[in-house]
Amino acid sequence: MTKIIAATGCPTGIAHTFMAKKALEDAAKAKGIEIKVETHGQAGIENGLTPKEIAEADGVIIAADKDVDEDRFAGKRVIKVSVTKGIKEPDKLIDEIVNGSVPLFKSGQAPSGDANVNVEKESLAHKLYVYLMNGVSHMLPVVVAGGVLLAISFMFGINSADPKSNEYNVFAANLNAIGKVGLGLMVPILSAYIAQAIGKRSGLVIGFITGMIAFTSGTGFLGGIVSGFLSGYLILLLEKGLKGLPKQLDGLKSIFLLPVLGGLIGGYAMVLLSSPMTAINEGMMHFLSTMQNQSPLVLGLIVGIMCAFDMGGPVNKAAYVTGVALLGQGNFYFMAGVSAACIAPPIATGFAVLFAGKYFQKEERNAGYVNFLLGSTHITEGAIPFAAKSPFTVIPSLMVGSSIAAVLTYYMKVQVPAPHGGFIVLPIVTHPLLWVLAIFAGALVSGYLIAMDQKHRFNKNLKAAEGDTVQATSAIHEAAPTFAQNTLLSKENIYFEKEIRTKDELFRFIGEKMQAKGIVSDQEHLIEAFQKREKQSSTGMENGFAIPHAQSDAIEKAAMLAVKLDDPITDWQTFDQKPVTFVIAFLIPPKGSEAHLHYLSDTAQKLVDQRVVNALNTATSADQIFALLQ
Repeated sequence: MTKIIAATGCPTGIAHTFMAKKALEDAAKAKGIEIKVETHGQAGIENGLTPKEIAEADGVIIAADKDVDEDRFAGKRVIKVSVTKGIKEPDKLIDEIVNGSVPLFKSGQAPSGDANVNVEKESLAHKLYVYLMNGVSHMLPVVVAGGVLLAISFMFGINSADPKSNEYNVFAANLNAIGKVGLGLMVPILSAYIAQAIGKRSGLVIGFITGMIAFTSGTGFLGGIVSGFLSGYLILLLEKGLKGLPKQLDGLKSIFLLPVLGGLIGGYAMVLLSSPMTAINEGMMHFLSTMQNQSPLVLGLIVGIMCAFDMGGPVNKAAYVTGVALLGQGNFYFMAGVSAACIAPPIATGFAVLFAGKYFQKEERNAGYVNFLLGSTHITEGAIPFAAKSPFTVIPSLMVGSSIAAVLTYYMKVQVPAPHGGFIVLPIVTHPLLWVLAIFAGALVSGYLIAMDQKHRFNKNLKAAEGDTVQATSAIHEAAPTFAQNTLLSKENIYFEKEIRTKDELFRFIGEKMQAKGIVSDQEHLIEAFQKREKQSSTGMENGFAIPHAQSDAIEKAAMLAVKLDDPITDWQTFDQKPVTFVIAFLIPPKGSEAHLHYLSDTAQKLVDQRVVNALNTATSADQIFALLQ
């Protein structure tokens, strides 16, 4: 008989850990395969794997988002995935082990199955994205800080930083210098933190070195990306090459060999790459700068599309860097359109939630209102969450608005002498009122398009909710039978509530309801039990769900209840940092500890099914929620 071992674990709570364990065990049992699953929950390692069991295993499945000591599985066929995939795709993972398509761990053997190759490619693409976003997230605050300070310096006069000018002001000159330093750090920081995500601390060091070379060589944003990935993977290569050194030299390797060799090889490589990289960057900038000789319509369309395409990414930055470079040549015309196209997207999302507020979730409405402020200070990235939710409709809508803003700006011959700052720099903008009108015209159009799209998708989901409820309920029962939850949940314990904004308010609400129904003898003891559990680790899940659970002598009998909230709870730590809008709570009597894990596992497993999540989020009656959770 095939023997498989597995390890599951999640960084917080126990639900995902045991949910993955249950899913793998159920899938293995259905296939007649022997499996043992080691869990890494809040209680530590349970059901630990022995050296004998590891030696006898035909394969290993690691479904975890935390360290589970992989080295002990060297020489075995190992699949490593997130804990969520362990829940969603247990059959697929087990089949890959059985088919022998998984490579041996730390043996250098290549995979023989196409399916595994596809998984690796997908994983690599995701890793590259994570590395890039690590650099971008660290770079953005520096860009904002430097850009705003530079913009404020211009408010004292266009030439306030020039000692030879009558406008010269010491304070403004210092602000100007500080702002330029901040903007100058953009490429090195981008490079360093991409490299740090790949090669840890050694990668950070080499990333700064190569990033500075990229900056001083004029390779721009594109050079920062290349130098970051080059530095990170160079460190991984050097670590592999130096692996044979005696362990006593580990300290020397980290503080001397890796920085020196990495700096030499990576730095020299960037010097060699500087010429072609500079040529590419200058070519893009030259193309854009020459386009200003075309009609305002053509130039505005190009600038608007580029600025709204990736909102802070390489395409956007190509237009922005061109505008900054032309500012240095005294050309304030081009930057006016770039700034308008960058300011419009976040303001557009603000208008979208104003036009169709009831079709957005509460946290989306709040984000849209904040984007009025972010857009006004030229922080385009505020629109990214809206674009990420529906990229194929939101991004084109934003392109339309940005293009309108840029085209009108160019037709009105507005000039903006500052590279950043948004509306802060209005005192030094020529035709400031016309510029603001151009931006708001584009933002209004984009906002209307986004609002209509959101309304369409909301109504479509609402109409499908009833069908989703039936399908999801059927899928749940086919995937895994519930552990007697029909004896816990009743329609009377399903609530739609407003004005509950904190965990403590929710726990008090539950205590009052349960004591009134005789399920709890003392609501204060119940509240204390909930709070004690939360101190151990958060019971917040993802997609706006939380599954708090309490075990106390005050609980007379087991109960389950659901609370759908109109106002999200923001003080609840969740896996995806989203506020909680749907709570499924369990009350466990003192002798119900064994059932505890089953209740949590079954409920959490349902919440991984996106059909269930969608149906619960759009449910408008207790009957719908009962059908999904019974």
